[in-house]
Amino acid sequence: MTEAVKLFDKWDTTGIKVKDPGLEKYLSIDPILVPKTGARYAGRRFHKSKTNIVERLINRMMIPGHKGKKHKFSSGHITGKSQGAYQLVLEALEIVEKKTKKNPVEVLVRAVENGAPREELITIEYGGARYPKAVECAPQRRIDQCLKMMTQGAFGKSVKSKKGAASALADEILLAFQLSPNSNAIAKKMELERQADSSR
Repeated sequence: MTEAVKLFDKWDTTGIKVKDPGLEKYLSIDPILVPKTGARYAGRRFHKSKTNIVERLINRMMIPGHKGKKHKFSSGHITGKSQGAYQLVLEALEIVEKKTKKNPVEVLVRAVENGAPREELITIEYGGARYPKAVECAPQRRIDQCLKMMTQGAFGKSVKSKKGAASALADEILLAFQLSPNSNAIAKKMELERQADSSR
């Protein structure tokens, strides 16, 4: 009998199920030993859907994205070095496991499910006037937005602080897992959905 492939040779992902039916096809937890495919998946449509969620988090840690239409963070932990992000995420998952005594990959999956916004705002123009309009968020974008908010929240708490980036990321994952409004992802989701609700 062959042994199951474990992520980082530590955690088994075969028993983890995605509970959110909207994200089921787009949140991959396929068994992989080293979550570093070197973009071999690129070039195909919806290629990110086939990429393990941990690898997507590692990729996002390298480039957390814009905040307020400008690059809020441009130095420090964010060097674009995949090995640094790899070690950072591994350390964060180990902290999560130590604190929860659960499979940290499952905790991450639940955190992403909790922090993924269901609605967002777009701007439409009628006769020169602009109005906000609520729209449903696409499943792929829901995951992207959640990972973006989690990484930005982690870096926001670790930059110019005594807290390390791995510890801040672990805290962000745990807070999103617990549906805490102290999580940057949960706070942004609630704010977005409240704004969308008021602009119907």
